Amino acid sequence: MKFATKAIHAGVHPDPATGAIMTPIYQTSTYVQTSPGKNMGFEYSRTHNPTRSQLQAAVAALDNGKHGIAFASGMAAIDCVMKLLKPGDEVISTNDLYGGSYRLFTKVYEPYGIKFHFVPMHDMEAVRAVVSEKTKLIWVETPTNPLLNIIDIAAASAVAKECGALLAVDNTFSTPYLQTPMDLGADIVMYSLTKYMAGHSDTVMGALVVNDDELHERLSFYQNACGGTPGPQDCFLVLRGLKTLHIRMQRHCENGRAVAEYLRQHPKVEKVYWPGFENHPNHAIAAKQMRDFGGMLSFILKGDKQEDAIAVLEKFQYFTLAESLGGVESLSGHPATMTHASIPAEQRRKSGLSDSLIRLSVGIEDAEDLIADLAQAIG
Repeated sequence: MKFATKAIHAGVHPDPATGAIMTPIYQTSTYVQTSPGKNMGFEYSRTHNPTRSQLQAAVAALDNGKHGIAFASGMAAIDCVMKLLKPGDEVISTNDLYGGSYRLFTKVYEPYGIKFHFVPMHDMEAVRAVVSEKTKLIWVETPTNPLLNIIDIAAASAVAKECGALLAVDNTFSTPYLQTPMDLGADIVMYSLTKYMAGHSDTVMGALVVNDDELHERLSFYQNACGGTPGPQDCFLVLRGLKTLHIRMQRHCENGRAVAEYLRQHPKVEKVYWPGFENHPNHAIAAKQMRDFGGMLSFILKGDKQEDAIAVLEKFQYFTLAESLGGVESLSGHPATMTHASIPAEQRRKSGLSDSLIRLSVGIEDAEDLIADLAQAIG
């Protein structure tokens, strides 16, 4: 199946009880057993739920993967991956990581004896420089949040295989519509389904996709044992969102390009971070491993003053100031005080994250209206 057909049909089937074409919301906590241990494949909804099962199958199919595992949030999904590690293990990740991931790594798992290296992963030699026999996981985020740095997934896979580590890729910004890390050598693909996959800013969920049966068994054990599972209503909403993922992402990409081009020529804008520009770092890799460049971008105003950025954010009408991204509506954010506030200021600046940086999640509105909003806000 081509992607658009997959988005509608892959992993889902009509309800066997009624023939309902849309997966029903199985709002139940438990299931009748005909005899102890004998049931129809479901016994308790923390362990399995029919609505969640179809969502997991659909997400896996879109990513060309074998197994999908759904969670109550993207952070719960990342937390599950961390449980594969033990004290003394080492993890390599990017130095401009999403703030929530950085917080989980350093504040929750570092005290348990797991060591994390944060390096500029757009340069694979920086990754090789910290590889050791203790390296058990390489955590890639590409494009990164919020500097849109591009990391070569195939090259990261080669490094992981050399040292016997797992490669996990946070594919939230791209979705499988733009890139499929499984095809490039990833062992685990992670999504905050909250964002583009659900696409309507009405649910919080996460997911992992894997091919290896043993790895799936381990992660599913932690999913059930630790209980970070989503409810059937949320699973239904994400299933509905997936059916329009391809047409939404196409519009996000079109609008993202229009907004990026407008900002690049604006006299008050110093720099625009968007991987579609030929002078963007690792643009050639982005063009190779992505099918388009997405609707996420960031920019800095001339003068690089935080107060100027705040003034622009307060003037937006369509680029609503709010946490999150990937919804049909355009959103704006100030990473230094919002999504990345948990990262120490010195480390943020060292990785290039300016205190005046504005991040945009370009929605699917009319591009002319979005540009007009930028024009009035920036002045």
